[in-house]
Amino acid sequence: MTLTLQFFGGFVLLLFGAEYLVRGAVSIARKLNVSAMIIGMTIVAWGTTAPELTVSLQAAMNDAPGIAIGNVVGSNIANMLLVLGASAVLFPIVVKPRDLYRDAAVMMGSALLFTALALSGVIERWQGVLMIAALIVFSLYAFAAERRRGKSEGPGELAEEFQEVPQHFWLAVLSVLGGLIAIIYGANLLVSGATTAARLFGVGEEVIGLTVVAVGTSLPELATAVVAAFRRNSDVALGNVIGANIYNLLAIIGLVSAVTPVPIPPQILTFDLWFMIGVTALLLTLVFVQNGLRRWAGALFLCLFVAYTALQYYGVENFLS
Repeated sequence: MTLTLQFFGGFVLLLFGAEYLVRGAVSIARKLNVSAMIIGMTIVAWGTTAPELTVSLQAAMNDAPGIAIGNVVGSNIANMLLVLGASAVLFPIVVKPRDLYRDAAVMMGSALLFTALALSGVIERWQGVLMIAALIVFSLYAFAAERRRGKSEGPGELAEEFQEVPQHFWLAVLSVLGGLIAIIYGANLLVSGATTAARLFGVGEEVIGLTVVAVGTSLPELATAVVAAFRRNSDVALGNVIGANIYNLLAIIGLVSAVTPVPIPPQILTFDLWFMIGVTALLLTLVFVQNGLRRWAGALFLCLFVAYTALQYYGVENFLS
């Protein structure tokens, strides 16, 4: 019962902490006359990946690399198979492929870069700095490109879920502080619960990180995708997932490994990284061939996610042997 409360409490604190952190930060930025475009590309992007960052950093500092790496790799897999699969089943995703060329290439490139660095068995501090530098270069380029687009198409607006933010400055500050405290405490609860569960059920920390923790920290993306699908804006889910996957690998792994070198668990190195690359390639192929994702593709993704999760608990070693 205590273990269940740890998981549930950690997930709830992460969800609400990230929500209030983003809303408070957006309110402060607006009062400082920061444009919606900059808010979206910085505060919202970083705020919505705060759960993954805090959980992975906490796990790495607690000497639980399986949870730290598994959380990020598993979140990327869950974002593509679960989040986009559910969104496409509810309402087919339709996009213009040319609008995704840049970000899609960076998503695949970040997955390949991370895999190449991980092949040595550990992500060193200098490699973490390299990943952060790559993200900064991409962010500056994307910012310049979006700024040029904004001048030609007019100023953009924040997503509807971020329109209502605290109106008073002190409320915004309290929202940010409260969100940070909730995220930190929630991450501590979740990592502690995940470590205990791994020992209790006799499975590796990486399995817990790749499944339970990964899905839990992907709940904001899942909630956004479902809401967007019901509003017939399911293409928003695709953009959010591409952005989240880039930030997960370059920002989260980069920052965590810059603080402390992170060893890569053998299972993730031999199977899960390659599965993530394969799913990324499958997603981009379907998107560019079909101009989006049809319902059958969404159903396929959900089936793959169920099979992947079952395989984790059956034992990847048993499957490979």
